[in-house]
Amino acid sequence: MILPFNILQKPLSTLGRLTIFSIQEIGRVTVFFFQGILFIFSLPLQISKTIHQVYFIGMKSVFVICLTGAFTGMVLGLQGYYTLVKFGSEGLLGAAVALSLIRELGPVLTAIMVTGRAGSAMAAEIGIMRISEQIDALITMDINPIRFLVSPRMLAAFISIPLLTAIFDVVGILGGYLTGSVLLGINPGIFFSRVESSVLMKDISGGFIKSFVFAAVVATICCFQGYNTHKRAEGFGAKGVSLATTSAVVISSVLILVTDYILTSILL
Repeated sequence: MILPFNILQKPLSTLGRLTIFSIQEIGRVTVFFFQGILFIFSLPLQISKTIHQVYFIGMKSVFVICLTGAFTGMVLGLQGYYTLVKFGSEGLLGAAVALSLIRELGPVLTAIMVTGRAGSAMAAEIGIMRISEQIDALITMDINPIRFLVSPRMLAAFISIPLLTAIFDVVGILGGYLTGSVLLGINPGIFFSRVESSVLMKDISGGFIKSFVFAAVVATICCFQGYNTHKRAEGFGAKGVSLATTSAVVISSVLILVTDYILTSILL
């Protein structure tokens, strides 16, 4: 049975509009990203703004990163011990905790936590500047808003997120040691010797590559959502800022997980 054309027309047209919109949005984000990267190297360098953003994105996130890393490592140590003990391999707990953190959980959870703490603030701040016409004032004064607002945040993210990932990994391994050795009785020498023998430079470099890519995702998406708050059809003003902030966090978190899968497939 052949369905009438007018029955198929509406879902097909909706699918076409969504496809075109998605392609256009990907193009806009890509152009936005490369503009932000290009202006990082334009003179004069915005060193003071970058330092301020490194402090905001990096230093102010240290506590939440340490807290999250410690409990993540402790949970890995606890779950890993009761899994490995079934096979008589509890001595491998140090290797399991370290590799899980360095390869996967460290970069991913660090990026997600930074998205929730700093990324949302970036989107909200730029969004408020957009609806209060401060960005239009920058354009009137012949100041490029992407260079002035976005590039320092992108550079700060490239600096801060890999360092926060390293802190997360170290604290997480110490959390695994606390659970495995102090609470469950695994010999500390065996724990750390397994960490040393199992972790290769390939694992560490792979984790840092992921953290750099996640930094690009977080900074680009959060700044893009805030910068284009005024273009949202769902609402303007305070509602538009709230929607932009929510979209920035959700999209960044999803893209971090998707990108993590792609990078893991390539780096393994």
